[in-house]
Amino acid sequence: WYQRRVREAVVSTQSTGISNNFLITATNAENGEMNSIKSAITGDFGAVPATAREYKAAGIGWVVVGDENYGEGSSREHAALEPRHLGGKAIIVRSFARIHETNLKKQGMLPLTFADPADYNKVQPGDKISINGLTSFAPGVPLSCTLKHGDGTTDTFALNHTFNDNQIGWFKAGSALNKMAEGK
Repeated sequence: WYQRRVREAVVSTQSTGISNNFLITATNAENGEMNSIKSAITGDFGAVPATAREYKAAGIGWVVVGDENYGEGSSREHAALEPRHLGGKAIIVRSFARIHETNLKKQGMLPLTFADPADYNKVQPGDKISINGLTSFAPGVPLSCTLKHGDGTTDTFALNHTFNDNQIGWFKAGSALNKMAEGK
């Protein structure tokens, strides 16, 4: 069932209606508004799904930085498929909702948590985010994050993950479905 269901979901991404609700109810820390994010390309504020599509079209990877219990109340696979479909690379949060973290892994995303939850407060609007340690990505070994702030200063801190060897294979293949297809 799982294999058939995921294949159907992947095929449905080609429709024009997918992902028009990605993070539209999340409040932006920069402006206090829902579904309003500043484009690093234009400098204008726009809807989250439209800005993510703009980045994808320009070949710019992006990450979500969130607070506690990220993914709570999400619509399961669709909520994990959206960021992947829109060109997202990672979700960095203080904590994940129960099953959402695994759903993100299945989609080839990097669900990561702040090793020190207080590091969440170091992230500033407009930061350039680098995730370090992926060339030696291994179970139980934290990654690190370097933030390059608009004023040129940087902050680096640890990020935890819960990937096992099989899940790292999903990530390297781009998704669990891609990994399964490699075996054929």
